[in-house]
Amino acid sequence: MTGYGRGETAFAERTVTVEVRAVNNRYLDCSVKMPRSYIFAEEAVKGRVQGMVRRGKVDVFISVTNTVTEALTVQVNEPLARAYMDALWKLYQMGNGQMIKGEYSPVALAGFPDVLVVEKQGEDQDALREQLLSVLDIALRDFNSMREKEGQRLAEDILRRADQIEGLVKKIERRSPQTVSEYRTRLEHRMAEVLQNTQIEESRLLAEAAIFADKVAVDEETVRLCSHLTQLREMIGTGGSIGRKLDFLIQEFNRETNTIGSKCSDLEITRMVVDIKGEIEKIREQVQNLE
Repeated sequence: MTGYGRGETAFAERTVTVEVRAVNNRYLDCSVKMPRSYIFAEEAVKGRVQGMVRRGKVDVFISVTNTVTEALTVQVNEPLARAYMDALWKLYQMGNGQMIKGEYSPVALAGFPDVLVVEKQGEDQDALREQLLSVLDIALRDFNSMREKEGQRLAEDILRRADQIEGLVKKIERRSPQTVSEYRTRLEHRMAEVLQNTQIEESRLLAEAAIFADKVAVDEETVRLCSHLTQLREMIGTGGSIGRKLDFLIQEFNRETNTIGSKCSDLEITRMVVDIKGEIEKIREQVQNLE
């Protein structure tokens, strides 16, 4: 299910902004993009998303803007500085003091790579993590609010199509006995043409009609299909994460409908079966968007 949510909070030293975006996906796939210096909180962010989202390709974007000057310290890398001094002294000795003087000013020595190291003062990672998660919660609430509205629209569409399927099933139930009666009439006419003046045995007609009726009987399938429709309505009414359950239920819809289609040779019922399968496919597409 698609969705978007945004959260922003200004803390004492920084402003944290979180955006959550999602598109349809059969399973949950979460990726997080955030400043490298806050990467320690990535797993906690993913865990929070997994606790509130079940399906979808979810992208989380986190940006942090410092509102005060960062506290920095400058440290001298003494072992490296002494190594530079020793190396320079050797060069001085190798040149007999002609090319290099034996005195090195602090400014000149500081120009060598990594002699001076700029470091940030240590920050409380636990406190930073909680700040990020608190803003993420705001974004997720906004995100889920949007998805709930979309889910309501999808549920209404699914229920409307379920009503259409139920109406077609009722028509099949009414039409099915008529096919047996029509078959008996056609059989009687064909036998009359073949036998001509010979009297047709009523018992033979009844037996043939009974065999045909048993062959094309779809009452079990229509009852199960109606039961599945009731279950679908109950699941949607209950709410929650029902997407995967509906996936399996729709497979049962298709199974019963295919059986009805294979049993019936009646053109009118065949057309209704095609219409039912069309509605089932539309429901299946919508179910893929549900969590």
